[in-house]
Amino acid sequence: MTRDDLKDILHNPKLSRLDVLVILLSVDSGGVRTVKELKDLSAYGGLRKASGWNISDILSRSKGIAVRTSSGWELTKEGKILAASLGADTGPVVTANASLRKCLCSISSPDAKEFIEEAVKCLEARYLRAAVVLSWVGAVSVLQQYIVSNKLVDFNAEALRRNPNWKAAKNSDDIGKMKEATFLVVLESISVIGKNTKQELEECLKLRNSTGHPTSLKFGESRVASHIEILILNVFSKFSV
Repeated sequence: MTRDDLKDILHNPKLSRLDVLVILLSVDSGGVRTVKELKDLSAYGGLRKASGWNISDILSRSKGIAVRTSSGWELTKEGKILAASLGADTGPVVTANASLRKCLCSISSPDAKEFIEEAVKCLEARYLRAAVVLSWVGAVSVLQQYIVSNKLVDFNAEALRRNPNWKAAKNSDDIGKMKEATFLVVLESISVIGKNTKQELEECLKLRNSTGHPTSLKFGESRVASHIEILILNVFSKFSV
C-alpha cells in the first residue's frame, strides 16, 4: 500500500486508533516508523486528529501487534496479518492471498478447497514454504477432479499408451498414483493444457519440490506471489469444478 492509498482507507469510522496506526505502519510495504513519521503520514492521508494521540502508549498496549525497536515502531507478524484484514497491502504475498481467497468461491471440490484454505492461512502467517506446497497440492487436486469429471477416458487412454502397466483410473486417488511431472505431460498430450502452460506449471512443481524437501534454497515473497499467480491464472480460474 502506498501513502496515496491512505486517503481512501483512513476515514472509515469503524477503525480504532490502533487500526489506524497499524495501517500507517504498513505503508510502502511496512518498515520502521517514528512517532513523528506516523503523525506526518496520518496528516498526509487527511486524518489530522492523530497528531493529538499518544501514539507510543497506544502501540505499547497493542498486545504484540507492534513492537518498538531502537529506530521506532514496526509491525510484528500478527500486525501484518491485521493490516491485511484491514485492507492495507503489506507486500506481494498479500495481493496474491487476496486473489487466492476469491478463487475459493468457485471451487466445489471439498478436498481442493481444504488445501487452498490452508494455503491462504499459511500466506497470512507468512509460512511461505508451506504456502507453496499447499497451493500446488490444491492445484493438482483441481486438475485431477477436472479430469475425473470431463476427460477420464482420454486420460486413461494416453496414460496406458505411455505405460502399458497403467491401471485405468476411476477417481482422483487413482490419478494420484501417477507422478506429477508425468501427469502434466499427459494433460498436454490430451490438450487439457498447452505447451507453455505445462512449462510454467513444471516450474511451479520444481519450486514445490524444492520447498517440500530440506534444501538450501532461499526465496522471498515475490517468488511465492508469482507461484500463486501462475496457479490462479492457469488452474484455479480455468478448471475449478
